Amino acid sequence: MRPLIGIPQSLDDRGRWREGRDYLYSDAAYARAVSQAGGAALHLPVQDDPERLLDGIDGLLLSGGDDFAPPDPARYDDSVRFDIAPALQVSFDRQLLRGALDRELPILAVCYGMQLLSLELGGSLHHHLPADLPSAGPHALAEASGRHGIAIEAGTRLASVLGASPEPVNSLHHQALADAGPDLRVSARADDGVIEGVELPGARFCMAVQWHPEKLVGPHRERLFEAFVGACARRHTG
Repeated sequence: MRPLIGIPQSLDDRGRWREGRDYLYSDAAYARAVSQAGGAALHLPVQDDPERLLDGIDGLLLSGGDDFAPPDPARYDDSVRFDIAPALQVSFDRQLLRGALDRELPILAVCYGMQLLSLELGGSLHHHLPADLPSAGPHALAEASGRHGIAIEAGTRLASVLGASPEPVNSLHHQALADAGPDLRVSARADDGVIEGVELPGARFCMAVQWHPEKLVGPHRERLFEAFVGACARRHTG
């Protein structure tokens, strides 16, 4: 049997899809990447008692999502737009994440997911890179063609998966880690020094990337998802 991998859905509670209704949604690219790597994806809708959902899955994929609210929005120019993730969704995702960590479930976290992992483990964010880290290069790039280089730290699990000289990655974010926190090891940085990957040493499998591997084509995506699904399969078979 294929390992079952839970993917929390994003919540629209502001009527962006249809006024007066709440909607749950997920980019289908995540489920496709999981399936192509040999897993089976299960979407997890926001609900009460999220930890009970963990009993039936072999791994957790925290996907990209909306922004985290800055502690002082007034410090940013009126032109800066924050698309804030609903508090209900953030709470749901954090409970899933904490439960997965406690159960030692394999975890792959992408973009928002990486930021959530860091915040849960004592890290902090740049809430808008152009204002908080003016030395950073552009990171909100065109989805189809925008790429930047990354440097992977030697001796990390990410290096064992992607190698020392990976292909350039896509970049769809304006928030990023300022500090990974005391428990996470930085595994990759962009050319400008912005943190692009972290992992939890000693964990069965807990890796996070700031880019979107599910949208890439070729060995980069395949290796990362195959490593994650493989860890889930090993847990599934005991």
